[in-house]
This record gives sequence, C-alpha cells and structure tokens, in this order.
Amino acid sequence: MMNEIDIKLAKMAEDVAKTAYAPYSKFRVGAALITESGNIFTGCNIENASYPATVCAEDVAVFKAISEGEVKIDTLAVACIDADDQPIFPCGVSRQRMSEFGTENVIVVHKGESNKYKFEDVLPFDNKIKFSD
Repeated sequence: MMNEIDIKLAKMAEDVAKTAYAPYSKFRVGAALITESGNIFTGCNIENASYPATVCAEDVAVFKAISEGEVKIDTLAVACIDADDQPIFPCGVSRQRMSEFGTENVIVVHKGESNKYKFEDVLPFDNKIKFSD
C-alpha cells in the first residue's frame, strides 16, 4: 500500500529522471530514496562513452545518502521515463548495493503508475514482468 511519502518519492523519481545524462541510450532513469532517519536523496543515471563507467540512478541516490552519513535505506523509488511497454526494475548491481544498506521497500514507477514491493520480492524479478491489470 502506497502512503503519502511513497507517492512523493515516486514523483521525485520521475522528476529527477528528466535530469539524467543519457546521450547514448536515450534511456533516462531517476531514483528517490528515504532513509531510516527520514532524509530524502535523489539520483539520475549518468552515462559515459565508456559504457561500463555508467552509473545507475539508484546507485547515485544511494551514494549521495551514504556520503551524507546515512547507512539504512527504508524505501527507494525508481522511474524510467523512457520505458515503453513495461516497468523497469533495478539491475543486479543496484539491487546488491541496495541490499548492502538494508533497503526495505522498492517502488517501481511506470508511466505515472506506481507499485510498491518488499525488497526481497524484487530480487527475483527480471525486466520482463508487467504490472497487473
């Protein structure tokens, strides 16, 4: 069930995706997270011509939180504003990073619709699932 904070995080993730630096893939992603202490951090994907040097939006948000002394993530929202037909879940590297800092919940935003998952339920997802009707 989405609460007021969840809705705010989902909107922030969509908004920050517009600032993504994605000249190669044209695939803009935004993330917003809230820590256990109630602080909010955002991030967008940042591509590089050396593609392995690209950083995911989720990771940017996590890095910002950790660099400010936060070590526990309550909820992280992710929005790919350029995804056409399906929601996009965090990649394996981002999931591992989120796991390191005890992420409790993940909100996946697709075309203005948001679904909230417990983190452990997100682990097996690949990017081929669709929101239920």
